[in-house]
Formats: sequence, C-alpha cells, structure tokens
Amino acid sequence: MRVASNTVSEAMLRQIQQLTVDQAKLQTQVATGRRVLNPEDDAAAMGRVLNLQSEQRQLAQYVNNANRAMAISQASYSGLQSLKKVSDRAGELATLGASAIGPDAMKGYAAEVDQLIEQALELANGKLGNDYLFGGTETATAPFSVTRDADGAITGVTYDGNNDRASIPLSETSSVSPRTSGATNAGIADFITNLVALRDALKSGDTGAVAAAQSPLVASEDVIIEAMADTGGVQSRIEAAQAQQATRATNLESLISGEADIDLPSTVVKLSQASTAYQAALASAAKVMNLSLLDYIS
Repeated sequence: MRVASNTVSEAMLRQIQQLTVDQAKLQTQVATGRRVLNPEDDAAAMGRVLNLQSEQRQLAQYVNNANRAMAISQASYSGLQSLKKVSDRAGELATLGASAIGPDAMKGYAAEVDQLIEQALELANGKLGNDYLFGGTETATAPFSVTRDADGAITGVTYDGNNDRASIPLSETSSVSPRTSGATNAGIADFITNLVALRDALKSGDTGAVAAAQSPLVASEDVIIEAMADTGGVQSRIEAAQAQQATRATNLESLISGEADIDLPSTVVKLSQASTAYQAALASAAKVMNLSLLDYIS
C-alpha cells in the first residue's frame, strides 16, 4: 500500500492546528474565568447569558432610580424638618407674645419672626442640585414667590408650583413618589402666611391678635408633621426596594456565573492535557517529516 507523503503531512498539520486552537481556547478560559465568550462556544448558554445581562442592565436602572428617589426624599425630609424647627420657635414666640408684656418685647419678637419668615421662604424654595424640591413636577422655577412692602418685609406668599407628583419606578411592578404632595406644598405657603400674620400681630402690640394667630400656626405645623411622616414612609419603601435589588443583583450574577464561568481546576487539567498533546504532536510530526518517501511505500 502506498501512502502519499503530503497526505500524512496535511493530516498532521490539521491535528496540530486543532490542538493549537484547543489550547488557545483553554488558555483564554483560564485567563478570563469564562467558559462562554462567543456564541459558538455554547449558543444556548450564550442566549441565556445575554438575557440575564439585559435584566442586569434594567436592574441597574432601577438601582439608579432608587438612589435618586432616596436623595429626593431625604432632601425633602430635611427641608420639612427645618420648617418644623421654624414652626416650633414661632409657637414659642406666639406664646410669649400673647402674655402681658411690654411693647418693646413684642417688637423684638416681631423682628425675630420676620427672620423666621425669611428662613421659611428659603427652605420652601430649597433645591436638590438644580431641582426645586417643593414645587411638584415644576422643578425648574422657584415654587414660592412673595410680595414685599417698601421696607422689604414679606407681606404675602404665593405657591407657583403644581399638584403633580412624579412617579419613579423601582422595579417592573412598583414605583414611588418621593416628592411632597401638592397639598403639602400649599400648606407650606399657608405656614408662611401664618408667620406673616403672627409678625404683624406682634408689631401691633395686640395680645389678642397674637393669641388668634396661634391656632393657624398649630394647623400648619400639623401639615408639616404629616408630610414628614409620609416622607419617612416613602424612605422605608425605598430602603426595602434597595434591599430587594441587592438580592436580585446577587442572584443574577450567580446565574450568569453558572452559565458562563469555568470550573477552574478542571479547566487547568484540560489545559495541561492539551499542552502535552500539542507537544507530543509536534515531536511526532518532526520525526515523520524526517522520513524519506520510501518509508511510505509498502
């Protein structure tokens, strides 16, 4: 039987090339830790990995949404908490002003309330970044505007925002509205108006008018406290969503790892075997290539 030398050579070259490809593939797997890098590695597994990675990207957006919602909620709560402190001090001054005190003291209290009004306005027009907090979905312009007298003192306030609350999705099935409601925002305007009434009553020296200004202030404080409770509840929901997102992210990573990652010890053994086979094929080819043509004739 006669065997063509070029046939043997070509067969050996094909074998060496295949061993080279196998060895390179195993080296890449060991280096990356991944079994599936291209569709041809495992088409079905690659399809599942792509679907899981798409879900990961969607989850990443929900995580960003939750972080943004939490930032808005925390900033809103901080603003409301500061307004509550303004309300507490205004209540103390109203109690003092309703007592039988001298006109100089009442004017001093009125001056302090005037500063509280300015502070309340600054808080009401508070921002997170470039967005106003207490204007509903109208975040580009200041939600509260005021009128002032010739001396620059605030005499009235208007709420210029809207009653809408933007909803931020936290998952495929849940969302949250971290901003304060339109009723709360209007209540903040009423609170500032009530502060103006208290200041004017103190300026007048009329203890009866000061006493009459106390009840609206209490009502305004109730609105602020209720808004703080609502905002705190929103934060609890966001925190629960963030915990679920973290668990889901871990599960997705585990599923992707199960589909795409290698068994490192087993792959290292296979790489060693492939390297040994490659070296043996090279040695065998070297011997065969040195044989004369007569060695293939029988």
